[in-house]
Amino acid sequence: MTIFAGDFSPPLGRFAIVVARFNSLVTEALLAGCRDGLVRHGVPDENLDVAWVPGSFEIPLVARRLAESGRYVAVICLGCIIRGETGHYDHVAGQTSAGILQAGLATGIPVIFGVLTTESVEQAFDRAGLKAGNKGAEAALSAIEMVNLLGKISPAVNPAPRRDDLNQGKLT
Repeated sequence: MTIFAGDFSPPLGRFAIVVARFNSLVTEALLAGCRDGLVRHGVPDENLDVAWVPGSFEIPLVARRLAESGRYVAVICLGCIIRGETGHYDHVAGQTSAGILQAGLATGIPVIFGVLTTESVEQAFDRAGLKAGNKGAEAALSAIEMVNLLGKISPAVNPAPRRDDLNQGKLT
């Protein structure tokens, strides 16, 4: 039996991070957690590009454009949608998640969902590092794992070479 599993070794290549400005106190904390998670797992800060968008609804378009560019091994999407008193939340949350999913499926590049959908501001702050860990850091780990997993499934399509391969002369 063949088993495919990703790992957390740092893949070569650039990572794009799309961040919504709306609810910026939360999304800036998600971005900090995401960057920290990538760097702690060996991805150099100079291999990270950040694209700011007005709100979570705008994330999918920019994520897809970045994924289609061929410059990135993964795109991480960070935003925060907090339920309000109207149905606006349901429309934004649903279309944002569907758009992020479609960006990944259409491009074959890991497009990671790191958008908080919460009932309250308190929940959002908790998930952005106050109490419940930082979902931005979790999104970073998901991106690394997915790049490595896809590299194992289809090495010709997404080889995801690692720094160890360069150091051992496996890649030229």
